[in-house]
Formats: sequence, structure tokens, C-alpha cells
Amino acid sequence: QLNMAKKKEAFLKEFKEGPLQFKPTYKFDLYSEVYDTSEKKRKPAWTDRILWKVKNLCEVASKEGEFPEEENLISVTLNNYVSHMSYGISDHKPVTGTFKLEMKPLVSDPLVMLSPEGEWSAEHDVLIRYSAVPELPSSAWDWIGLFQVTFRHVNDYVTYAWVEDDEISSNKDSKQVYMSASEIPKMGGEFLLCYYSNNLQSIVGISEPFQV
Repeated sequence: QLNMAKKKEAFLKEFKEGPLQFKPTYKFDLYSEVYDTSEKKRKPAWTDRILWKVKNLCEVASKEGEFPEEENLISVTLNNYVSHMSYGISDHKPVTGTFKLEMKPLVSDPLVMLSPEGEWSAEHDVLIRYSAVPELPSSAWDWIGLFQVTFRHVNDYVTYAWVEDDEISSNKDSKQVYMSASEIPKMGGEFLLCYYSNNLQSIVGISEPFQV
């Protein structure tokens, strides 16, 4: 029934399952390993299952031609997939899977260097200069955010600029992006600039603290 559904339902097609090398886990008489002896005598079935899917962000990017599909950020290997016959408090036997998760190594050096240019205030538009390493899988959805130095989450930005839409100059070494004066906090304070990579789903560059 599950295999039939996987052929029909689009959202199930990419899910994987390990080999069913254990006997059906339903329906048992309670506290036993004996299949249903009631009047219904239900047919044994592999009712309890574990399916998994890895949404590699690079797979999405590769469809857009950003970078090769083989550079997967995450890979999963199923080590074992078993049932546990010793449990008898239900007419189902529990099923467990053990997985090995491999992730792309963390990058110790920033992929983007960025800094504010000139004096920053709410009285005029301000400029940001940044440079990225060649291997950065850049995207039109990358953005640079203005954060207070005490920020705790990527969504704590005060304002942001799109790296492509708000670009005003570019050369082989660096690019310039502007932020509108109307978006700069009038109360001032100490802030940071952070470059967010849409493909990597993380901040890949942080400026030194500066005053607004």
C-alpha cells in the first residue's frame, strides 16, 4: 500500500526507506509475538515504517546552475532498520532506524569580507563594501543585514540590502551596496554588518563593530 502511494503521491516519491528485513509488525495479541487470534484475525502488515528525505540546499541551487549537485551539504546513511519484538503493550511492535549523518565541514575563514564606508547616520544613504571568495555559491537572494552587536538570530536584523538589487558599483576586487537613509536607526549605537548566503542558509561574513 505504501509503495503504491509513493507512485501516486508526488510528496512521497523522494522519500527513502530501508529494506524490510523484519516480519510484519502488526497486528499482535497483547504481550505476545502471536498475530491476531481475535474473531477479526487481521492480516499481518508492515504498518509502522520509517521514511526519510534530505533536502539538500545545494540540490535546489544546482537546478538554478549555481554549483554542482555533487557538492551535497548533507548525506544520510541508514545503518540499521529493525523491529523490537520484546515490546508487548500494544498490538504494534515498535520500529527504529539508526542513521549516520555527514555534513560538509565548517568553514573557519569567512567567505565574505565586508565593512561600512564613511560615516553612518540616518541623515543620508550609506554604503557597504564587500568582497567574496571565488568559491562562494552566490545567489540573487543573498542580502546584507544591519544588526545590533547583541543580536542572537539571523532574523534580528534592523534592516537589510539585497546584494544584487541594491548594488551601485562593482570591480574585480569588491562591490558596493547602498542602504537607504530612511532605514538607518536614528537612535544610533553600535552595529555589525552580516552577509547572509541564501544557498548556504547561513551568515558567511561579519564586519567589525562600528558606530551609527
